[in-house]
Amino acid sequence: MDVSSIAAFASANAMANARQEVSLSVLKKAMDIQEQSAMQLLEALPPVPAPSTGAAGGVIDTWV
Repeated sequence: MDVSSIAAFASANAMANARQEVSLSVLKKAMDIQEQSAMQLLEALPPVPAPSTGAAGGVIDTWV
């Protein structure tokens, strides 16, 4: 194995590591965006009404 093949291997290895780091960074950014979108959707939901205790349907959730 000569010096040029070792240098080529080291360069290819460094490039692969850089690509992996970039891919991981993009994945984390996409997950953060999805988290923010999910939180906005959850905050947009109307509040759930309190169950009535004495009327019919007080034990069974009849709210749709």
